[in-house]
Amino acid sequence: MTHPSVAQAQATSPTTTSPTTIGVMVILTVKAGVTREQVMAVMPAEIRQTVQLYLNGKIREWYSRGDGRGVVFLLDARDVAEAQAIMEPLPLAKQNLMDHEYIAVGPLLPLRLLMTNP
Repeated sequence: MTHPSVAQAQATSPTTTSPTTIGVMVILTVKAGVTREQVMAVMPAEIRQTVQLYLNGKIREWYSRGDGRGVVFLLDARDVAEAQAIMEPLPLAKQNLMDHEYIAVGPLLPLRLLMTNP
């Protein structure tokens, strides 16, 4: 059994390679060949459901992409699997109109270097 102070030191070591996930960024991009009309036909239902996710605390932040091809969500999710479970029931996903890229995010690891003794 590892002593608690050793376990804590290992958990905060700057060489730790598996960061703590505090959210998942989801980048949605309109699929090639999908028209604006196809997307807009689904938007009323998509907006209602994403607002409900925001009100339920699942969507922490949301942005329009600068290129106009989709959106970026920061989800309050423990891992990519949970984020996928949040996003898959949405109308745009159900109709396969968007590509989804999932990126787990966590604390900025290089900041741990500030916490080590010189």
